[in-house]
Amino acid sequence: MRGLVVVLVLASVLLGLTVGGVAFAAERPVVTLSDSQAGTGGTVTVRGEGWPARALLMVLVCGRATPARGVLGGTNSCANADGRAVTTDADGRFSRRLPVTEPPVPCPCVVHVATATGAKEKADAVFQVAGHPVEALPEETSGGRLSVLTDLRLEGSGSLLTWFGAPPRRTLVLTVGNVGTGSVRDPVFQVGTAHGVFAPQWDERPWRGTIAPGRKARIELPVELSAGAHGDYTVSLKYGGKVVAEQPWRVGRPWGVTLFWLLLCVVVPTAVFRIGMAVVDRIRPPGRRPRQRQRQGRRPRHGRLTTLPGATEGPPRPASTPAVLPWFTPDAGPGPAPHGDRPTSPTPPTGTSPTTPTGKGTP
Repeated sequence: MRGLVVVLVLASVLLGLTVGGVAFAAERPVVTLSDSQAGTGGTVTVRGEGWPARALLMVLVCGRATPARGVLGGTNSCANADGRAVTTDADGRFSRRLPVTEPPVPCPCVVHVATATGAKEKADAVFQVAGHPVEALPEETSGGRLSVLTDLRLEGSGSLLTWFGAPPRRTLVLTVGNVGTGSVRDPVFQVGTAHGVFAPQWDERPWRGTIAPGRKARIELPVELSAGAHGDYTVSLKYGGKVVAEQPWRVGRPWGVTLFWLLLCVVVPTAVFRIGMAVVDRIRPPGRRPRQRQRQGRRPRHGRLTTLPGATEGPPRPASTPAVLPWFTPDAGPGPAPHGDRPTSPTPPTGTSPTTPTGKGTP
């Protein structure tokens, strides 16, 4: 009886290990293709399982790649323009038709599937693009193996040109050590920059030098974004097809560009308006020019006598007419009245003296 119990316990343990092993194997991302070869212009159906649930994936045709070594050169070796996105279901499965396009580098080629959001997962399936050239991959460095000893960090700061939209630049600094048995000479790293939830764009950054076994070295790699870039970025470092370090990078907004456009919207319309008014004043006919408001009164001009300011203008008088003086009678006047102003009277007879108004004769 005791032996039967022991057998049953061992059987249950073995069954649990078998089921656990199957479950663990199913959890690993897997990619399968409907065809292993197709020409440009065709399509291939890509299926996957074991991926995170409700995850966004990118599906690409890449060159210079194998499932064992990954994609050499990152997404720069892939046909990014003809890639496709797909979202897994609740069980981590997906199916997507992918157009076949020649990658920018020679084969060997793969269909590369990687997560765009969430945890980093990837898988490759061997695929041959018919008619595309094939070249052997560079040999791997044997014996040496690099390991990151210090955290990845970004050194440097922005400048005045960056404030006006110049490409932001930093230096990626880390320390690596050779934990292998052979030397590592001229290692090639891959630096990727990702904005938000998008997949990183990888660029190769070679480092010149040799790292002996048990030695360490300080690695400095340049990182540059596109002009006008701003927001939250993630800088990743890949070596040997694996991401070894990541570092967030927050890039400020180039406010100088905004200030420039605001000033441009104010200065240019003002300048155009002033130029237009100057042109209008030039081409306007003389008779159409606005007259100045005439002042009250006139001033003498060219020897002519005009009325003074504030004087009331009346009908013009002849220049030859003398000024009119008050009349004086002969009795009240200072002297004899002018001949022209004496009143007419009857001429007395000859020998008779003129009489005065009182009737008496003149002595």
